[in-house]
Amino acid sequence: MCGRYASSRRPEDLAGVFEVEKWEPEETLEPDYNVAPTKEVYAVLDRPLKDADSPRPVRQLRRLRWGLVPSWAKTPEGGARMINARAETVHEKPAFRRAFAARRCILPADGYYEWVTGRQERELEVEGKKKRPRKQPYFVLPADGSVFAMAGLYEFWRDRTLPDDHPRAWWVTCSVITTEAERTPLAAAPAEGPHSLAEIHPRMPLMLTPDRWDAWLDPSRTDPDDLRELLAPPPAGLMRAYPVPTAVSNVRNNGPELLKELEAPEEGTLF
Repeated sequence: MCGRYASSRRPEDLAGVFEVEKWEPEETLEPDYNVAPTKEVYAVLDRPLKDADSPRPVRQLRRLRWGLVPSWAKTPEGGARMINARAETVHEKPAFRRAFAARRCILPADGYYEWVTGRQERELEVEGKKKRPRKQPYFVLPADGSVFAMAGLYEFWRDRTLPDDHPRAWWVTCSVITTEAERTPLAAAPAEGPHSLAEIHPRMPLMLTPDRWDAWLDPSRTDPDDLRELLAPPPAGLMRAYPVPTAVSNVRNNGPELLKELEAPEEGTLF
């Protein structure tokens, strides 16, 4: 799954990487090293500009709220539960199938966090000596340091309790598509710890390699079978993972120190 990630790159840098044609400086977000559901995040999408003379899709960098609210929802309260969409069923689930056909995006990140229950902690849990095992967070990122381009969906939701000119009348929300985690060895596995993404968690965000960006963002592509071919996992060996301070487990903590690479899992969380 993807329940937390880091996004620290500047919008002008993201615009260059994804060949963005339009982004508004007033929509700039501060670097966020602990992105959690319901926060505003950057998204790259292709969509015609509002009130433009041409219907041509324009590549934009936009701010969206993480946690998809379907257009037909009566309230936005379920959005926090729809932060992920499974690649295997995204084309058929009522909450996601319309967005999958017409409103796809890329959610750029530095990488994502996942938590592992350490071997010693698991043993205590099995013996009934500890009910809440301590978990070691890992940061997963491209081994070459490039942007982690997560496949995403976005949706519009109208709050009917507000007038048309209210700034919160329309919500634009998004979800990260996930797939089965890789079982192949990590590009740089830690000496102590998991050696594949599947040993960290059975699911992972679906990373889109650059050769799929244009096709994924193209709103003219609407055939579900055609689109599902783009959901194949990326080639093996592109990712690495390393243990980070347990401070990231508290969503109130935020700063580059959360990405500090530890030489080994913290005491009591050995894999």
